[in-house]
Amino acid sequence: MPLRVTSINLNGIRAAAKRGFEDWLAAEAPTALLMQEVRADEDITRTILGDEWDAALVPCRIKGRAGVGIAVHRDRGQIIGEPRSILDDAESDVDSGRWVEAQVLADGADSPVRLVSAYFHSGEKDTPKQEAKMAHLPRISERLARLLDEARGADGPQTVVCGDFNIVRSRADIKNWTPNHNKRAGVLDEEIAFLDAWATAGWRDVVRELAGDVQGPYSWWSWRGKAFDNDAGWRIDYHWATPGLADRARSFAIGRAASYDDRFSDHAPVRVDYDA
Repeated sequence: MPLRVTSINLNGIRAAAKRGFEDWLAAEAPTALLMQEVRADEDITRTILGDEWDAALVPCRIKGRAGVGIAVHRDRGQIIGEPRSILDDAESDVDSGRWVEAQVLADGADSPVRLVSAYFHSGEKDTPKQEAKMAHLPRISERLARLLDEARGADGPQTVVCGDFNIVRSRADIKNWTPNHNKRAGVLDEEIAFLDAWATAGWRDVVRELAGDVQGPYSWWSWRGKAFDNDAGWRIDYHWATPGLADRARSFAIGRAASYDDRFSDHAPVRVDYDA
């Protein structure tokens, strides 16, 4: 039985539930669901997920903003130990609800893996929002370095960091590169440099490796205009894994809705099946 990890920016779990999220979740049947931009308190989120899901949830301290979670189906796995609910001790209110880690033991697996649900700042070029994003990224780098070191140890868990990074890696990850490159947050060289550094250090971009040298596959399309219909998307939702886990990745899928009206979020779910 594979370890199926599906990550999704919900753009608000209450809004997603009104658009068919619960039906989608039942059909998707992941071992673990990694959620970003939940935008709800724990009671609301647990009610929507249902009793069959055990969840580590970290709401933002600013009501109605951010929020991340890891939900594990009780018939397919379990959360082991105490989840980590902050990136580091420097976390501010605006940084809260953007990072949660949990070790998950899949049914039939011999050892747990560490799952991280991450929601990076979206930023906005030449504004305080971008300053917050650029202050957050070096701190993420520090945590990733520690996780990579632990995975290289004899007893350290393998890790996958999933979520909405709000950064493309290259021209292949956005439909309209030229009009956006170094003009819009998410497509700035100073942001992309962080992803390049993580890859150089040893982190593996699982979906890119499985998809190969192709345009996309995109995971986000604006609600506005004809972006979805024209497939004018961005690949900003990732699975970044330590090498031992990346080697166990077998397949991926982007859950792009059949039509604009069928979407429950402006992001599509990103699924990877790993050997457990």
